[in-house]
Amino acid sequence: MKIIRGIGNLNNEFTQCVLTLGNFDGVHLGHQQLINHLIEQGKKLNLPTVVMLFEPQPLEFFCKQQAPARLTSFKEKVMLIEKLGIDYIIAVPFTQTFANMSANTFIQDWLINKLKAKYIAIGDDFRFGHGRKGDIHLLQNYAHNHHFAVQSMPTLVWNNLRISSTAVREALLNSDFKLALCLLGRDYTIEGRVIHGNALARQLGFPTANIHLHRKKPALQGVYLVKVKNCCSNQDYQGIANIGVRPTIQGKKAILEVNLFDFSGDIYGQYLDVTFVHKLRDEKKFDSLSELKEQITQDICTAKEISAKLTN
Repeated sequence: MKIIRGIGNLNNEFTQCVLTLGNFDGVHLGHQQLINHLIEQGKKLNLPTVVMLFEPQPLEFFCKQQAPARLTSFKEKVMLIEKLGIDYIIAVPFTQTFANMSANTFIQDWLINKLKAKYIAIGDDFRFGHGRKGDIHLLQNYAHNHHFAVQSMPTLVWNNLRISSTAVREALLNSDFKLALCLLGRDYTIEGRVIHGNALARQLGFPTANIHLHRKKPALQGVYLVKVKNCCSNQDYQGIANIGVRPTIQGKKAILEVNLFDFSGDIYGQYLDVTFVHKLRDEKKFDSLSELKEQITQDICTAKEISAKLTN
């Protein structure tokens, strides 16, 4: 799979394509159904498959601090889409200029003239263009005269629940990881590279692997029992993870800190997959580091007890 950053970097990669576009945050089962359908059409027409993404996601651009929590970083999203078998991702920088583009201009200039899409599939709730005036009906108006096909994919439903990024966020907010699994088709996981922190946790006796979240607002907050896979060594661990701003030390930016049980070693620079199993508590500010240390000790004991129950 090849990533093309911006429509200006297309450089005649292909002469025609089949296309879908959207945010694809979380790459849940509904997204997977849409992408798998596109791949089937690509095989039928013998054309490359293209997914168009927007970065930042539109609501992150328009609403900033009020935007919904991000389920997947751009890198995680790309990895999940690549596993499905897509040929190209076009990552469109969502700027004010792009936001001002009319839906008609977007269709004529981008989808028809530049991408030469012969088949376009979108979710039934997808809107595009200035004022969100573009939809399936507008695409259909262009389709006949410009000789391409358009299809709106119906929403996927699980147990009477519409599968959506919003539904996944709600499940995670409620620490319902079983429901999140049913909506995503996989456990909810954050992947990232271990970076150097301030070494405070090590001073407290609980060394942590620190991971940047690469999102303005994570979908989880608090302390969790987690399963961890080292992507480099393929080893599995259990541990506890804190995801948040660390108010006791006046932290400002959310970060993921993972303490691996019964582990000692240097894993700086290595990539970890962190799967969230059970929420232990909310993040809170402690009056002293000794109180924080006492709480971490209790968190580890509680997590190990829960892990033992889940294993038996």
